[in-house]
Amino acid sequence: MRITGYRTLTTVQEWGRPVGDANGVFTDGVTSVPIVVVETDEGISGVGIGSHVEIERIFPAIDGEDPRAVTALYDRMLRQAFKAGHTGPVFGTIGALDTALWDIKAQAAGEPLWRLLGGRDRRVPAYASGLDIGLTDERLVAEYEVYASYGLRAAKLKGGLDIERDLRRLCLVRDVLTEAAHGLRPGLMLDVNEAWTRKQAVRHVGEIERTLDLIWIEEPVRRWDAEGLAVVSRGIRASVATGENLTGLEQFRPLIAAGAVDVVQTSAAWGVTHFLRVSVLAHANDLPVSPIGNSPVGLLHAATAVPNHLVSELQDLHPPVGTTIDLSVEGGCFVLGDSPGLGIRLDEAAIGAAAGRPRPLTADGPLVRPERAGRHLLGEPHGGPLLGEPDGGPAAIRNEVSPTTAS
Repeated sequence: MRITGYRTLTTVQEWGRPVGDANGVFTDGVTSVPIVVVETDEGISGVGIGSHVEIERIFPAIDGEDPRAVTALYDRMLRQAFKAGHTGPVFGTIGALDTALWDIKAQAAGEPLWRLLGGRDRRVPAYASGLDIGLTDERLVAEYEVYASYGLRAAKLKGGLDIERDLRRLCLVRDVLTEAAHGLRPGLMLDVNEAWTRKQAVRHVGEIERTLDLIWIEEPVRRWDAEGLAVVSRGIRASVATGENLTGLEQFRPLIAAGAVDVVQTSAAWGVTHFLRVSVLAHANDLPVSPIGNSPVGLLHAATAVPNHLVSELQDLHPPVGTTIDLSVEGGCFVLGDSPGLGIRLDEAAIGAAAGRPRPLTADGPLVRPERAGRHLLGEPHGGPLLGEPDGGPAAIRNEVSPTTAS
């Protein structure tokens, strides 16, 4: 079998509500989802959901190769990007191609990827993650009631701009999940997407911990700040979760060495091979791993085969437009199907009709770090201006739309 070519597609995720985090809100609830399809001379095609930036530069590393040599081809792609570097969307392109190759390999074997990788249990524990910072309290409750109806008993909220608002919203979700579980205590997490300084993080989480227990605080400070993350971890009861924006084992090593991460996260965008390697590194240091992303299909399959998987993120309960995925959500878990490969099927007519719907990224839109992030002294309730902010407040409350999905 030989790789003969690729196609790139872009569909959308229709959330039906505003979604976002401390760095911005997608007010129309429509975000872009890039897709890579790798083709072979035996008619088997593999699907990778993720970036296709500079794919023309990366693809020659695997063109004409046997796709079943997927881990060796992953390293060839890393070498292909050696001079310019393999961070960011380039690493995402490698990850999307890598995921597509795993899809091909499992299809060629006639097995779902989870079974090919050595998984025994098709059920993958999940937590609810609504990208919910732009929701009113009433809409927040309604959304998490839906998650609870699928058996989810743990939830991660977006926050970081106002302590009182974060605490109130965490308590609302706690009450929803507690009622659904007939009094059993749920798990709660808070994700602030690198919005704080070290001291802000300890003070903010400490205030919340007067009332609630958090399983983890996610990305409390900058992703590379090993010393700062360690300071936060020592100063609070909750675990520190981070890693979704790290690309390559070399970026994880200093954090693990510094005791800066308690829950090791990897983004679905970075691919299956990356997740497997990070999981081994984390396992060697007695740390759990947790995949991140709205369509983490490849990592869900891989999660069944690693010994230290903790829980996986579940954002939207519906797949991207024009995609069908052989999995369900039952009893608080992703339940993977028996379709060979990843179990992803594409309706390219529907994807073509959806193309171009998101508006272009703006200079101050979501996922663009606000100018004064990490320099806020106080927060105003309800997303009002912050002390020291220019008029209009942070980008997190501006009505902008980005063509990519926060996580």
